[in-house]
Amino acid sequence: MLSKKLDTITPSFTIGISSKVNALKADGQNIIDLSIGEPDFKTPDAAKLKAKEAIDADKTKYDLVPGLTVLRQTICDKLWVENHVKYDPSEIVVSSGAKNAITNALMAILDLGDEVIIPAPYWTSYPEMVKLCHGQPVIVTTDKKNNFKMTLDELKSSITEKTKLVLINNPSNPTGAVYTREALEPLVNFCIQNQLLILADEIYEKICYDQNFVSIPSLSEEARQITILVNGFSKSAAMTGWRLGYTASNETISRAMSMLQGHLISHPSTITQWAGYGALLDGHDAMNDMVAEYKSRRDALLPVVAALPNTSFVTPEGAFYLFIDLGAYRQALAFSESFSVAFCDKLLSEYQVAVVPGIAFGNDDYIRISYATKIEWVIEGLNRIQHLLSSLS
Repeated sequence: MLSKKLDTITPSFTIGISSKVNALKADGQNIIDLSIGEPDFKTPDAAKLKAKEAIDADKTKYDLVPGLTVLRQTICDKLWVENHVKYDPSEIVVSSGAKNAITNALMAILDLGDEVIIPAPYWTSYPEMVKLCHGQPVIVTTDKKNNFKMTLDELKSSITEKTKLVLINNPSNPTGAVYTREALEPLVNFCIQNQLLILADEIYEKICYDQNFVSIPSLSEEARQITILVNGFSKSAAMTGWRLGYTASNETISRAMSMLQGHLISHPSTITQWAGYGALLDGHDAMNDMVAEYKSRRDALLPVVAALPNTSFVTPEGAFYLFIDLGAYRQALAFSESFSVAFCDKLLSEYQVAVVPGIAFGNDDYIRISYATKIEWVIEGLNRIQHLLSSLS
């Protein structure tokens, strides 16, 4: 009775973990949850104020499918001032979260069997989204020595005549790695030369610690023309539940995405859009304070993580995750299919700490820890991980 495409889809590890955590909490257990990629900050007051004003003004009717004109113009202003790339409002499509934005892009671009290059480690939903949109994910294994950032040689070795799209997540979930201009230019120029499109997921772009963030379409006009930029408000403005994202692309692609969205969701909630407008207009101080706090947490956590025995990790340059290599313990833990799932299950059941297994991101030797929560909880969680590792030793 169900679609055969469901046979190819892997259930979400993060949702599975959340279900386990909720069940344990309901049973009275005190769980330290380091699995959630959600800011522990409140939505900026400026965003909430605009939403309230919109409700009081009865701005609750249908609006334009690609989004409120004033919001799309403000997004264009943001992209020009902060990212140094020029867009017209007709090239912006506002969506119900970045997931919706990515799905719009994949549906507009992919035909049956088209291949999408996805560097691993990757955000857990990328391969499944590609498959649901009738594409074929091609996973590119990247090198830890390069902080898991895809190189030109790795990209070249993965290209076939069916390659349509290259997906680049910058800053990266789960590693926190950030591509420099020098790292991006060879990749982007290769895509230009070979007429490949780029899906640039830059949802974490504001959470960038040690260098100025470089947006892919800002590299050149040619780069802008082949790039579908994905961004949103969940991470930068702590607006996860509001569900607001957007794409910026050339007008041909944006029109296609708008047409598709018109049939699927019409447009995001108008109240949510007004909140996003408020965040862009007057929420900068709140956003900057949030990023400063994440950087403070990261700096405080690095020596704690470094003290974990027989492990290594990628020093995050952005986002709010620690990606920790536990591969040295594979022989010390009994497991049937996945080492990282077995480790995370043991950590949750015996030490009451929830983290995400690396297999969810394409690397079974790792676990991902979120520090988008109280640093005291993260430190306590890391201490319990150390106890577990000591028992395995």
